Amino acid sequence: MTWIEDRSVAVLTGAAVGDALGGATEGWTPEQIEQRHGGRVTGIVGPWYPDWRTARPISPYHKGDGHITDDTLMTRALVEVYAKRRAHLDAYAVAEDLVPLMIGEPRWVPELESTALLLQRVFLAEKWIVTRLHYGHVDPREAGVGNIVNCGAAMYIAPVGIANAGDPRGAYAEAIDITGAHQSSYGREAAGVLAAMVAAAIAPGAGLDEVVRAALDVAHDGTAAALRAVVDAFDGWDSPPSDDEEERALARRIRELVAPFDSVGPEYRQMSLDARRPSRTKSIEELPAALGFVLGHRGDYCGAVLAAVNYGRDADSIAAMAGAVCAGLGGADAVPAEWVDAVGEASRMDLRETGRLMAAAATDILRADRQRARARLAELDALEVPRDDETVEGRA
Repeated sequence: MTWIEDRSVAVLTGAAVGDALGGATEGWTPEQIEQRHGGRVTGIVGPWYPDWRTARPISPYHKGDGHITDDTLMTRALVEVYAKRRAHLDAYAVAEDLVPLMIGEPRWVPELESTALLLQRVFLAEKWIVTRLHYGHVDPREAGVGNIVNCGAAMYIAPVGIANAGDPRGAYAEAIDITGAHQSSYGREAAGVLAAMVAAAIAPGAGLDEVVRAALDVAHDGTAAALRAVVDAFDGWDSPPSDDEEERALARRIRELVAPFDSVGPEYRQMSLDARRPSRTKSIEELPAALGFVLGHRGDYCGAVLAAVNYGRDADSIAAMAGAVCAGLGGADAVPAEWVDAVGEASRMDLRETGRLMAAAATDILRADRQRARARLAELDALEVPRDDETVEGRA
């Protein structure tokens, strides 16, 4: 297995497992989660309500039992677009290839326990893509304006980091372009930053410092401020939680750090009147929270993912983001095989195959990048652009 194959499988299985584990606790508080499950969640658990088909606010989704959510379904669809095009993507690729997958390719949807269109499972903020592009014929580069500002674009953006392995700025730029068709403001920004973090994480020799540097290098406005608050709080942190009480304290600390930037408010199911509106000073909660759990657990996959699962709120997306970064750093072996197998079986999806599919596309993309880079260097030489060790004639 090549490096890019290992890291691609790692990122995509790591994200999918986090998504599946977190789906069971999404929307609840840490206290409610412990009460429901008789303590902290340590792996795959069943649905919140036994009568999940009718119980509100969960129905009609069968969350838990190892079922992936729309995060992973959208990620898989984006991987399929990369596999088809085998090139860097933009907003037009969303309109031309992703939307047709959403509305024309039935697939197994674990939470519905049936074959359905992806459009029938995704949240309203993702249905927006189809409304604007397929029915509204809006310019793809601007279609995200007016949408609910949330983590919907960031939740499936990890493949962009793989396509730009080792190039965080390239990953950021590509993700910002792609998600112009879906999101705006800090929702779009978060997608760009997460793609950069994944690109940094999967570079050979990368560690937490490189991930943090990539995030802070590209982030803007409220997203940058939220990430900076988290990074500063964990500066010098070298002792991951060792017991349940320390885990609870970590979760409380992360919520305190993120709360000033989160528009949703303290009650996840009773959002504030300013929730999910465009802003220069706000951030989605999921991205800085995920980074907090990654730093709090020093990049340990299981620790960070389970901490995110027990955090509640948008637990599936937080755990998926933390899982993608930690697995990117640690490789495929960092994600417990028993979790990958169980989630894949429950969700009727070969998670590792998705990683291999993305790796094959990324290999072609990176090969073309290398050819373009060499051609560009030749052009710069032809233009007589001075090298670093040369001086320009006439310059003092």
